[in-house]
Order: sequence, then C-alpha cells, then structure tokens
Amino acid sequence: MSHPSDRRTTPTLSRLTRSLKLSQALTLAATLALNAGAIEAKTVRIGNQGDALSMDPHSLNESLQLSVMSNVYESLVTRNKDLSLAPALATGWRQTSPNVWRFELRQGVKFQDGETFTAEDVVFTFKRAAGEGSDMKSYVNDIQEVRKLSDYSIEIETKAPFPILPDVIEKLYIMNKKWCETNRATIPVDRRKGIENTASFKGNGTGPYMVGERQPGVKTTFKINPNYWGTIEGNVTEVIYTPIGNDATRVAALLSGQVDIMEPVPVQDAARINASPNARVMAGPELRTIFLGMDQKRDELLYSSVKGKNPFKDKRVRQAFYQAIDIETIKRTVMRGASTPTGLMIAPGITGFTADLNKRMPFDLEGAKKLMAEAGYANGFEVSMNCPNDRYVNDGEICQAVAANLARINVKINLQAETKGTYFPKILKRDTSFYMLGWTPATYDAHNALNALMRCVDDKGAGQFNLGAYCNPKVDDLILKIQSETDKAKRNAMIREAFQMHTDDIAHLPLHQQALAWGVAKNIDLVQLPDNYMPFKWMMIK
Repeated sequence: MSHPSDRRTTPTLSRLTRSLKLSQALTLAATLALNAGAIEAKTVRIGNQGDALSMDPHSLNESLQLSVMSNVYESLVTRNKDLSLAPALATGWRQTSPNVWRFELRQGVKFQDGETFTAEDVVFTFKRAAGEGSDMKSYVNDIQEVRKLSDYSIEIETKAPFPILPDVIEKLYIMNKKWCETNRATIPVDRRKGIENTASFKGNGTGPYMVGERQPGVKTTFKINPNYWGTIEGNVTEVIYTPIGNDATRVAALLSGQVDIMEPVPVQDAARINASPNARVMAGPELRTIFLGMDQKRDELLYSSVKGKNPFKDKRVRQAFYQAIDIETIKRTVMRGASTPTGLMIAPGITGFTADLNKRMPFDLEGAKKLMAEAGYANGFEVSMNCPNDRYVNDGEICQAVAANLARINVKINLQAETKGTYFPKILKRDTSFYMLGWTPATYDAHNALNALMRCVDDKGAGQFNLGAYCNPKVDDLILKIQSETDKAKRNAMIREAFQMHTDDIAHLPLHQQALAWGVAKNIDLVQLPDNYMPFKWMMIK
C-alpha cells in the first residue's frame, strides 16, 4: 500500500440556562476567518451524560474521551465519513520492508501555540504513549522503534510484520514535544493514580478546535482554530460541552432549547423527542459491545465471601453466571428493544466478525444451578460487582438486572455503581472481582479487541484492558499470527479460531451491542459515526 486513500479497510438546568438574546448577540458580534472567508460565529451546545475526564489525549483509552479530544489533537492518519483511512499529519505511508513503515509528514502545520509540527513530535508522542501512566500502550505494544529520518519523515519498525499498523495508530494523537517539556507534561496523566498536570486542563494540538475554558464535570468550551491547516466543512466556531448525568434533565435541556445536541437519548424518551417541534433522534447501530469480566488470576478474590480460592477460575461458575443472565428480558425491559444480544466480543461491521459464532448459550436457570452445585457452590456466594452509571446506555440498570438474575442461583451481588470518573480509575487498577465494560475496536478490526481484551497481560500494553487477566497461550499465539498475516482468508480463519477458543473458555460474558441515539435540534446537521465519535468540523447550523 503506497497511499492511504487507496486503503478501504450533573450539572443542573440552572447552570445551563442562558439568555437567548444575549447568546444571539454574542454570536452575531463574534466573527473570525474560516477557510477562505469570514463567517458569522456560531455556537453549538452539547449535553452528554458524562465528561471527558482529562484533556490529555493519552490518559484514558475511552471512546468518549478520544472523541472529544479528536477535535483538538490529530494523528498521523484519520478516517473519512465512511471510516476509510485518510491522510492527516502524514500525507502518505508505505512499507519499506515487512517490519518497517515509512511515513511522510505534512509540512506547514502549526500547533495551536504556534510551534511547528515536525518528526520530533511524532517520535516523542510514540514514546510518551508507551511510557508510564499512558492508557494507550495497547496501540504501540508491538512497535519496536520509531525513528526520525528527517524533519518530515519517520520510520516505524514493528516487532513482527504488522499490515494493519496505520489502522492501529489512528487514535494515537500527536502532542508537541516542546510544549509538554515546558509544561512538565512529558508523562501522561495517570487516571489510576489521580495524578494531574497541565495537560489535564489545557490542550495544544494541531486540530480544528482549541480548548477554551475547562471546568471538569461542569463545562468545557472549544473555540475554532483560526490557523488550522485542513478543511472545516461546517460553520461551528464555538462548542460548549456540558455533562448532564440525569436523563430527565438532559432530555428537558434538549426540548427547551438549552442544548442543541445530547447523548445518549434514554430509550424511553425517543418517541417524545421525535414528536417535539424542534428536535429529533438520530439513531443507528453502534460498534460497541457491552460485556462482563471476572478476575480469573488471583487465588482469592478481593471482594467475595469465598475465602482461600477463586470461584471464577472454575469454568463451571463462569458458565453458570452466563446462563443465569436473561439477556432477552434485559433487552425488552431495560433497553426497550434498543440492543442486540451477542455471543461475541465484537459487533457486525468489525473486520473478522463471524456470524455463525455469534450465538449465545441459552438462558438456562436450572442448568446454571446444576453447574454451581457441581462446582461446590450450591448455596452460592457473595461477590462485589463494579459498574458505571453514566457511561453506557442504561448501564446501572443493566447491572441491577444482572444482579437480580444471579440472585436466582444464590449469588448475592454487592453492586457498586458509580460515576465513570471514579469507576475507571478503580477497575483500570484491576481493583475489582466482577465488572462491566464496553468496547469499540478503534481499528474496526478484530485484532484490536483480541490484543486489548483477550491477550495475556504484560507490562508493554498487551491485554491492557483484560482486567480479569484471562490468559490462554494458544489464543496469544494466534493473536501474534493474526497481526502479521496478510492473506485475508487465512487471517479470518485464525480470528475465528481465536474467538472459538475464547468462547469455549467462557473468558468473558458478552451481553449486547447498544444502539446509538443522539438527540439533535432540527436546525443542526452533523455526521453520526458508528463508533460514536462526534467531529465538530462536520457540524452545520442552518
């Protein structure tokens, strides 16, 4: 491949309330140059159930975080609206040998503080992403070295042939070396330890928007970058992003015109929004899979009534949990039909998805009780379950339903549902026995889920989100072969084999893919991508 274009691969409402006249006066008064001509400044107000937890693009590998920061920072490659790869800070790339890729960098690009973008920033970024505190290690764990060839060309050497490397690094956002050094931000913000630095609150990327005022958990503003090198198709010059955790408050803000875009739409409110005069629901399939994980490494669980052993090391217990979960009832009563139950850890639309493997084990309460008895837990046991309550669609309610299901096989779940701001730091330290997680493969390829969720854990980034530390060396061997295989049929066969092993091991408990639902004012045009990213540069106020 010689060129990427050839490759297809809670706050309250009072905090939100503002004078419409004042807003209009301000937006009419403020103008700036966009692309070739001056346009009227236009503001979009977004309400989301959660906040980006940091402005540091390497601090949390979470799609909401990466979506927000993708408007400020850019990677070497990007995605078109059809999700095909496209040039960004690299203008082209090619393999010069099986293990080496050469990237030609874009010239004339400035960071938002005026510093010139060069190869030094790329080399620095890859080192930062691989280092202490980074949550992006799984994107770079198979890279041997990144070398500067000139100010505007680099080489990336991988540990083995890696044909999907451009796809893998698409979410690795480039930071300015000098800015990070000056601001003592050479090490990423570590969400596990609660460490903060300048990059937590300020941004300095090459992207179309700049971080303005930052009030974590309350409001973040983004202003258009007047010196952006690329094309901005929309006309939005300011974005005000407000986390609104309460579903009813978020819906009321949209219907009253206090926000222009909100997500997610509570499934029970979709019809009311569509019936309103000024707003609509944009819905579509999402590539995210929601699943449950279990600590399978410790000899004794951290948070369980079972002492001296770990019940999750017994496949019969894992299978009993799986078959005790009534996923169809969860779909009907909790998700109001807006979910697709799954037996796989990836969704349709992800390269390597195999439809015939996407079959769940049947809901079988009596069978689950029998398995528990065979494993020596006829009377069940207690275990804590960690869940977010503001990250996925109806996440807290799903966990409540799972807890009720498991009570029927005498398992008492001590449910700990909390805001993602405290939830993620906890589970990312593997301070958990039983947890919920959602995953969208950033590369739109099965290898991403295999490498991050199912590979044996090491200190280089493999299995970084395999929080229960499942480990099957045979699966690991296949993952390494999959990332090097160029023959599509052979590669898909190996992906299938790896997923079959993972399924046979009952290594995780897949639940469903949730549906995307955004509430959007009728005077707003935007692009809804199946990975739930929201690019500001494609928004248009009519």
